[in-house]
Amino acid sequence: MFSYYGKLSTELYDFTKPVGCSIDGDIEYYQERLKTCRGRILEAAVGSGRFMIPFLEAGYTVDGIDYSPEMLHSCRTRCENRGLNSNLYQGNLKDFSLPLQYEAIIIPTGSFCLIENREDSLNALKCFYKHLVSGGRLIVDLQLPHGWRLGDRSTSNFILPNGDGITMESKPIEMDWLNQITISYIKYEKWRNGKLIDTELQRFAMRWFGIEEFKLILEDIGFSDITCSADYNYNQQPSNASQIMTFEAIRE
Repeated sequence: MFSYYGKLSTELYDFTKPVGCSIDGDIEYYQERLKTCRGRILEAAVGSGRFMIPFLEAGYTVDGIDYSPEMLHSCRTRCENRGLNSNLYQGNLKDFSLPLQYEAIIIPTGSFCLIENREDSLNALKCFYKHLVSGGRLIVDLQLPHGWRLGDRSTSNFILPNGDGITMESKPIEMDWLNQITISYIKYEKWRNGKLIDTELQRFAMRWFGIEEFKLILEDIGFSDITCSADYNYNQQPSNASQIMTFEAIRE
């Protein structure tokens, strides 16, 4: 019944978040944190390359992994159009196995929160740990459900460069306090000359973690030197629920 980052959501994502589009300074922050990195980097949940491609153009060696074949197709096309080479893998973060190890693994923009099942998220962190070299670094963004309201439906309309339009309707469905998950339904409709030509329905789940909870999880897996920073200001402690929280941790 539901798609997962299918054709329409990928097309809209590419339109609203083009390559190099920095969200609240995330690209600049990660490049600053990784400026001494000379080895290979893995971006988990790479999407269509908004984040990875500026790193490749800056001279970093970056691979990408994502679950969505549509997103990976877009990312591969964007790389090819720019003459960039990168290894792109399709896989599930909970159990992926790649032939390389990495000096850094990054998962920006709260994408880690898209792993709905708690056990799957723990297994993903274990996979990250396994794929890091000794002394390698994990950097991951987390978000809290600030501003999420049950039934607070919203609709947005976008006109594409070719004149087609995409309507996106988001409807919050459930706040599961016990399991720390929000669930929304997102409906995409594509229009041409006043006629509906395609539609897509996505079940959008987001898991949240408390600051101390996530630190304890990382420690239990074996990470050390754990820091948490707010709104892309390194080592600035979060002070309210609306802030992006960026964790860094080292594999011993």
